[in-house]
Amino acid sequence: MKISTKGRYALRMMIDIAVNDHGEPVRIKEIAGRQGISDKYLEQIISVLNKAGYVKSIRGPQGGYRLTKAPADYTVGSILRLIEGSLAPVSCLESEVNECERQHDCATLILWQKLNDAINHVIDNVTIENLIEWQQGKSDNYVI
Repeated sequence: MKISTKGRYALRMMIDIAVNDHGEPVRIKEIAGRQGISDKYLEQIISVLNKAGYVKSIRGPQGGYRLTKAPADYTVGSILRLIEGSLAPVSCLESEVNECERQHDCATLILWQKLNDAINHVIDNVTIENLIEWQQGKSDNYVI
């Protein structure tokens, strides 16, 4: 499994909005400047986040984006799955029902299931708030 730049940038954008929302919407150009990412690329990502209700678009000359919930209410897993789709390490684990014809004879299936479970455990128990705290050195709690 490899997280794309889109997934990584979505997380960075959500963190940036959370940290820089001081009562005013955060503009894409400002995020792009702080993060060193093309504003056009961020617009593609923010569109997905906006349609899913993760951020709210504020129109007008003082417009921009705000989170719709508190940073503690967004898990890394929910954001990555929205942007990336399945995060399963192998295709046979992408749906709820494993339809692989070799699943009963697969010597590696348990390995992939354990890896998938470990990944999901981490990303579903780390929030945007945790990432902000880690970045700011306010918490060294990496136990999940």
